[in-house]
Amino acid sequence: MYTISEISQLTQTTAHTIRYYEKEGLLFPTRTTSGIRRYDETQLTWLRFVLRLRSTHMPIDQIRQYVELFLASSETHDTSLERLRLLEAHQENVRQQLAELVRTEQMITEKIMAYQQLHPTVNKTI
Repeated sequence: MYTISEISQLTQTTAHTIRYYEKEGLLFPTRTTSGIRRYDETQLTWLRFVLRLRSTHMPIDQIRQYVELFLASSETHDTSLERLRLLEAHQENVRQQLAELVRTEQMITEKIMAYQQLHPTVNKTI
């Protein structure tokens, strides 16, 4: 089991952010009798997943929707198809972000090459 400061170090995020995710219904740590948050390996893995989704600009509302679907899933009510659709839609957004990053990197490369032609004696970085 991990404390909030340990999980903060392991995920390289702030305790404030972790508490915020808990408040938003994205994390569910257990608590000791004195109220101290405790996280196990499953919660650590889940937090890392949430952080990845956030780093790719998935809105908190969509992550919460995924969590709610996951929690609502049972033998009588399977939500895996809805979760699949939600992740597929986000994957398309990530692919668009990647394409935009590639275009931006190409533009920067062209600019660098133009400046390098102006200053041929400077060490080339690309």
